Amino acid sequence: MKTLSIVVPAYNEEASVEKFASTVFGLPLANPVEIVFVDDGSADGTLETVKRLAAKDSRVRYVSFSRNFGKEAALFAGLTRAKGELVATMDADLQHDPALLAQMAEAIERDGYDCAAACRTTRTGEPALRSYFAHLFYALMDRYSDVSLRDGSMDYRMMTRQVVDAVLALGESNRFTKGIYQWVGFRTKWIECENREREAGVTKWSFWSLFAYSVRGILAFSTAPLQIASLLGILSTCGAFFYMTWVFFKWLIYGDPVSGWPTLICVVLLLGGLQLFVIGILGLYVAGIFRETKRRPLYVVKEEC
Repeated sequence: MKTLSIVVPAYNEEASVEKFASTVFGLPLANPVEIVFVDDGSADGTLETVKRLAAKDSRVRYVSFSRNFGKEAALFAGLTRAKGELVATMDADLQHDPALLAQMAEAIERDGYDCAAACRTTRTGEPALRSYFAHLFYALMDRYSDVSLRDGSMDYRMMTRQVVDAVLALGESNRFTKGIYQWVGFRTKWIECENREREAGVTKWSFWSLFAYSVRGILAFSTAPLQIASLLGILSTCGAFFYMTWVFFKWLIYGDPVSGWPTLICVVLLLGGLQLFVIGILGLYVAGIFRETKRRPLYVVKEEC
């Protein structure tokens, strides 16, 4: 029977980790289970709680970072340390329904899929504005990126060892794991589920942090922003040429004087804004290159068991 390793990133999840472990171990799963908690530099008692769990149950392991490095680094660290032939990734807050684990394992072992992933069909309890931008993000990724993300896809999935090895082979610093899962390919079984509320604690994702995360995803798998910047440059150049031609013939035919300050300030503000916008897009890509070339590790481990 294949062992199932469950990778669980945890950042300030003291109120959730113990209930998570008891819930998972209480499931009637056919596969032997181990849980790998990744403490992402929590400031509360998350690590101490996980240590107590590990001392009581050998099926619990953990790795703790020296500071908060982010969920992407935590996922990478957990996948690196997972020993099972099957590996699942889940959130500690129980928004990912543990009851789906049996269905995921069945899809892989019985139906021959390489991955099984959860996909939410509803966003109950989520602010309308956040839901709108989430749908917009998935639509943009589907249309303009190198990968196609399913709307509502979650970080909750189970993979074979072959898929995990393929994901770990991509050692880039600017990680967007949802996109990496799709980029490496393999057959994926999508399991639809409803949105669940957190069992305890509060979310660590604000609107702006999710926005920054989505921008990272687009930049990691798409050059469309650069193409948009080039298009804006072409359009502004053509517009300036036609306007210059119009002003010239207006002066030549009608003898009208060229408008002074209003025309000048409008043109300056328009072109200056476009230039700053384009430079900003280029800056985001250059920043990504800068981070990659430094070759810093994704995380620093303080302790592990």
